[in-house]
Amino acid sequence: MVNQKWAVKRLTVNLTATETQKLSQYCAKTGRPMNDVIRELLRSLKVDRDEAWEISPDSEVSELARLQK
Repeated sequence: MVNQKWAVKRLTVNLTATETQKLSQYCAKTGRPMNDVIRELLRSLKVDRDEAWEISPDSEVSELARLQK
């Protein structure tokens, strides 16, 4: 039986050159792998089941930008 906590889903994300550079610099500065940084950002997103459809892409971008500061 597979432990559901560690079940993995591979995801491809298209980033601009600037986004890639920013992520690479952050990872180099903190010594953390990109996967860990991205997972932490995703886990920090606040999404209720009831309000999931009400969230605009702009609010997600704003939240990610705020977390990077």
